[in-house]
Amino acid sequence: MLLLGGCRSLLFGALNSTDQRHGIEVERDVAYDPARHLDLDVYRPVHALHAPIVVFFYGGDWTHGKRQWYRFVGATLATHGVITVIPDYRKYPRVGLDGFMQDAAHAVAWAHRHAAPLGGSSQDLFVMGHSSGGQIAALLATDPSWLAEDELSLHDLAGFIGLAGVYDFVPLPKKEAGMRRIFGTRPAEQRRADPMSFVRQGDPPMLLLQGAADHEVDAAGSVALARKAEAGHDDAELKLYPGVGHMALVFSLSRPMRYRASTLDDVLGFIHAHERNALPRPAY
Repeated sequence: MLLLGGCRSLLFGALNSTDQRHGIEVERDVAYDPARHLDLDVYRPVHALHAPIVVFFYGGDWTHGKRQWYRFVGATLATHGVITVIPDYRKYPRVGLDGFMQDAAHAVAWAHRHAAPLGGSSQDLFVMGHSSGGQIAALLATDPSWLAEDELSLHDLAGFIGLAGVYDFVPLPKKEAGMRRIFGTRPAEQRRADPMSFVRQGDPPMLLLQGAADHEVDAAGSVALARKAEAGHDDAELKLYPGVGHMALVFSLSRPMRYRASTLDDVLGFIHAHERNALPRPAY
C-alpha cells in the first residue's frame, strides 16, 4: 500500500485523534465469530432508532490492516446518523478467497441479526469497502453464494458502496504476483474473485467512488463495473474526484481531510436515497 510501517500508524493515529465522539456510542471488541477469534467494532448514534447500518471492510491488499485504524470512518458516519460496523477478517496467507469472504459474510449476518438491538433497521443494511475491502464488499453484493451460507440473499442488502475498489482484473498479468498468489494463476480461478463476473439485473444499488489521481488502483475498474451494472439495471452511480489519490479518498471521510472530496456527502446521499424503512430522523 501507499503508506508503510510506522508512517502509516502515525497517520491513522492522527486522523483518529480528530474523530467526532459527540452524540455517538462505541462498542469495541465484539466477537462475531468466537471460534475464529474475530471481532468487530460498532459505532452508533445515541438513541438510534431504525437507523441505516453500514458494514465497512477496510483495505490492505488482503494481507494486512486493522479495524482500529478506521475509527474515523465509524465515528464520522455514526455522527451523521449511520450505525457503522467495522469487522476484522482473516487474511492471506492464513486464508485465501474463501476464508476472508466467509468472514465478511458472517460479519454482515451478525449486523443483520443484531440490527434491532443496535437501534438499526435490518432492511437498510449496506456494505461498503475501500480498496481490497471494496472488492470484498462488491463480491458480497454480486455473488449470492457468499451470503447464502448465512441464510441471507442479495435482497437483504440495501446497497453497496465501493471506494477505489479492485474490480475487473481478469486475467491478472504476471506482474500482479500478489493477487495471483491469492486468487490463482488461471482466469477461471480469478473470475471467482472478480465482481465483474457476477453483475446481473436485480443486484443491490451501487455507488462507486474513485479518485482520478489514484496510482494504486486504476479508475478503469470502477468505470467498467459501473458500466456493466448500468447495462443490467439503472441503479448504479459512479463519481470521479479530480486530484484525489488512493488513500486520500477514504481519508476524506475524516474531519481534517474532508476538503479533498465530497465523499461523505455522496455516501450519505446514497444511503438516504436507498433506505427502505426511512423514518423522520433527528438532525445530526
